[in-house]
Amino acid sequence: MRVSNVTVRKRLLIALLVGLGIFLIIDIRLGIVQLYLGEWLTGQAKESWSRDIPFEPQRGEILDRNGVPLATNVSAPTVYVVPRQVEDPAETAGKLAGILDMPKETAYKEITKGEMYIRLSKGRKISHEKAKEIKALGLKGIYIAEDSKRHYPFGAYLSHVLGFAGVDNQGLTGIELSYDEELKGEKGYVKFYSDAKGKRMENMADDYKPPKNGLNLNLTIDNKIQTIIERELEIAEEIYKPDGIVAIAMNPNNGEILAMSSKPSFDPANFRNVPQEIYNRNLPVWSTYEPGSTFKIITLAAALEEKKVNLLDDHFYDSGHVKVGGSTLHCWKRGGHGSQSFLEVVENSCNPGFVELGNRLGKDTLFKYIKDFGFGQKTGIDLQGESTGIMFKMDRVGPVEQATTAFGQGVSVTPIQQVAAVSAAVNGGTLYTPFVAKELVDPVTGEVVMRKTPQPKRNVISEETSKQIRGALESVVAKGSGRGAFVESYRVGGKTGTAQKAQGGRYLENNHIVSFVGFAPADKPEIVVYVAVDNPKGVRQFGSTVSAPIVGKIMEDALRALKVQPRKDQIEKEKKYGDPIMVEVPELVGMTRKDLQTQLIDLRLDVAGQGEKVVKQAPEPGVKVKVGSTIRIYLGESTE
Repeated sequence: MRVSNVTVRKRLLIALLVGLGIFLIIDIRLGIVQLYLGEWLTGQAKESWSRDIPFEPQRGEILDRNGVPLATNVSAPTVYVVPRQVEDPAETAGKLAGILDMPKETAYKEITKGEMYIRLSKGRKISHEKAKEIKALGLKGIYIAEDSKRHYPFGAYLSHVLGFAGVDNQGLTGIELSYDEELKGEKGYVKFYSDAKGKRMENMADDYKPPKNGLNLNLTIDNKIQTIIERELEIAEEIYKPDGIVAIAMNPNNGEILAMSSKPSFDPANFRNVPQEIYNRNLPVWSTYEPGSTFKIITLAAALEEKKVNLLDDHFYDSGHVKVGGSTLHCWKRGGHGSQSFLEVVENSCNPGFVELGNRLGKDTLFKYIKDFGFGQKTGIDLQGESTGIMFKMDRVGPVEQATTAFGQGVSVTPIQQVAAVSAAVNGGTLYTPFVAKELVDPVTGEVVMRKTPQPKRNVISEETSKQIRGALESVVAKGSGRGAFVESYRVGGKTGTAQKAQGGRYLENNHIVSFVGFAPADKPEIVVYVAVDNPKGVRQFGSTVSAPIVGKIMEDALRALKVQPRKDQIEKEKKYGDPIMVEVPELVGMTRKDLQTQLIDLRLDVAGQGEKVVKQAPEPGVKVKVGSTIRIYLGESTE
């Protein structure tokens, strides 16, 4: 059948239109690909050709409050292998094994793995010398990436607080774990391009994205005070061979931890060399035990706040024991202290006297104050592993439990709880959350990214009550059981503690935790120091004979480190047989050399300078020192 010309034209027109439509669709699609998707598709293609060699960021440094580095980094390169680029695996394995001290078979097995890239097991965080040797070999498929490892410049110093980081620079314990996210930074990389067989594409330049280093963390720790505490604990460890020692120094006015230590300790860089229980247990926040007489501060605070006692006017007769609920509770002094004021009850740490204060308060009020001071609950310090301690359940508190709690037995507390509570008792009555991390700082810009501020929880007692407690505890150090912590020319207050250790529901014989908590200056405290010694050997186990002198030595040097000026208005220390003879430093400034020869009898001189008259001296006039002490003077020309 013949088709008309009109029909042919129509069909040709339709075919033309369809063709034009197809071409238009193709053009539009090509335009989209070229103009809009081209860059993305090119990136996807390059991504399929690319191989990344990661560059690890440097972990943020941890520093003390004065900028002293406590945890830093040292460069330690890492060897990466791209297996498909290795031309002669056997030869490559042999050369690497020789430098990295690994079996050739192990090296060969690793570099022939069917993976995009690997890190050699023995090539992680190697020395720069070894890295240079490997680079000099020019081995195909072998890359040296910049890496670092954690360095703790002071070794075991502050180890439980700092914790440590693992081989991948991840925080595992302590502050390193608490602030791992902020410290770790972000990885960078070197990106190179290879074909489907893994061969490097020489005509394409490598891409580099630098790593972003972690934030620096400034602590509340004061390196000078930490050093003093570490020194004294090491001396105590040598003398007493204890099962353990704990020490904490805190600013009572804001909760900042100035120092924290415990023994036995460990080197964070070699944590695998000690048992797990040593590095996993930060004793100042983890350990719990009966506090002993340091807990009497809480009973005293409650009794004073509730106006249940007048320290000077009220008196108590101590026969050496007291009967409570069918049980006999003894004073530490056989035969008792006789008639005494309640200030003397505090000075003498008299157990029956504190049982009386507990009775005056009553069960509900006593335990309310114990809770308000933070016992039986975590302090909230920014360290892992904090314990809550153990308190009696109220329905199980009878007369005996109330009595023993009043003088610090039968309850279990942590060292950090005691420091926080005593700080509240002497700072005017405010309980603060203790903290160790002060601020996070960008290492490049110096910008402070996070700053912690003091966190007051509640007011527990009044300023007037706190003032009375400070006065009573200063008297304890000058005249009572805390005399071992007395520091000439500084007003120090404090309280001893001696607690028998329990095991299996029974108290152990001749096995005590002896402690002392002190603060200074007593009228306006700037530091609280707590030391507990677990089972000291070769000595009578009392807080007064072991822990108080340790705190006294710490306090003396710490106050100088804090630039607290000596004072003349301290309570005179009650002298006992064996105490050193003290003399007052005279005014030497203005004296001539001849005057010095006739004036100083009981003191020695350390002379500097070339002049004829004394222009400076240390210690200052009026400060009391031991007979035979050295006075430093500087001679110069008189300005008169």
